[in-house]
Amino acid sequence: MPTGPEPARRIVLDTSAYSWLRSGHPEVLDHVARADVVWLPTIVLGELEAGFRMGTREPANQALLADFLSEPFVSILPVDRGVARRYGRIFSLLKEAGSPIPLNDVWIAATTFESGGALLSFERHFGVVVGLDLILLAR
Repeated sequence: MPTGPEPARRIVLDTSAYSWLRSGHPEVLDHVARADVVWLPTIVLGELEAGFRMGTREPANQALLADFLSEPFVSILPVDRGVARRYGRIFSLLKEAGSPIPLNDVWIAATTFESGGALLSFERHFGVVVGLDLILLAR
């Protein structure tokens, strides 16, 4: 039985976490297996679609994503007015602090805040987003 902190029951995957999930990263697999709900922000879907189109395995990657999204515990998080407002707050705070992060990642952080989930990521720059429930993994 695993030891350590209680796993997040509601997790949000960023693009790096989804990619490492597909690679079989044991910690990502464990977090996903132990979660009640797994969310993919719409922004992550866009990043994945772009990566699929630029790669050599687009049909296979599309099929794997479709299978993942068909799981009953997986849902897509949309961008709505609440997410847009949260984005504005995060963006302005990061700019004032001189700690910008990629714009898509500001959207992902905003979506995570609005969902009430914990963001699963390998991207260290999410650590500058104050108050973000972040599960930062190492490659």
